[in-house]
Amino acid sequence: MANLHTVINMDISISYQLLLLLFVVALLAGFIDSIAGGGGLLTVPALLAVGIAPQAALATNKLQSCGGSFSASWYFIRRRMVNLSEMKLSILLAFVGSALGTLLVLHIQSDFLRVLLPILTISVGLYFLFCPKIGEHDRQRRLSEAQFAIVAAMVVGFYDGFFGPGAGSFYALAYVTLAGFNLTKATAHTKVLNFTSNIAGLLFFVFSGQVLWTIGLTMLVGQVIGARIGAKMVLSKGKKLIRPMLIIVSTVMSLKLIGENFF
Repeated sequence: MANLHTVINMDISISYQLLLLLFVVALLAGFIDSIAGGGGLLTVPALLAVGIAPQAALATNKLQSCGGSFSASWYFIRRRMVNLSEMKLSILLAFVGSALGTLLVLHIQSDFLRVLLPILTISVGLYFLFCPKIGEHDRQRRLSEAQFAIVAAMVVGFYDGFFGPGAGSFYALAYVTLAGFNLTKATAHTKVLNFTSNIAGLLFFVFSGQVLWTIGLTMLVGQVIGARIGAKMVLSKGKKLIRPMLIIVSTVMSLKLIGENFF
């Protein structure tokens, strides 16, 4: 468990200029995340760059990312893009999966996923790049809602709790390929499951005492604003915005992870 005195001192020592910088980073990340996922590519390195310990950075990142995913989810729900009653099982199993993943990461190393993740994320980008018609319209479901909840929501939720980067892209891909959703509808449903798995992970980090509240809440406000702007653009621009963003985010994430793990 983190030393409370150290955490408090770190929070107080943060300058207003640094808080403003992290607010702006979170705003941009919230915008990107609400469209294609991958906002953590900006926020986690930013938190580490200001000298926050890795565990505290991951915990604080979970707090601020909850703001963005909630903001986008609420926007889509209010616009009737999402029917929560039809998602109950997926929400439950995404929460359970994320909780199990978070518990597991406390006991084993995630080196294998660090090697595998670049392959997975570049595959997402290539899929949308070379299948330009996919996600334009709703298609026949391949899995029932219950099957989707078990095969996709719980598995990606587990991944989000265990490791995290790219979870939004994987949720979106699952909705397009397995549930037959168009990209706009898939993105809306993705944010609900993203918020669910974020909350599950955050609960464990809160109990561990790792969250830096001043920083996290400041960034959360930025995430809320950025995610709301991004969510509005999803509805107005649709696949014309989502597809290139998914390809770009997946490619950048893959290159970053390859650089970190192999060079």
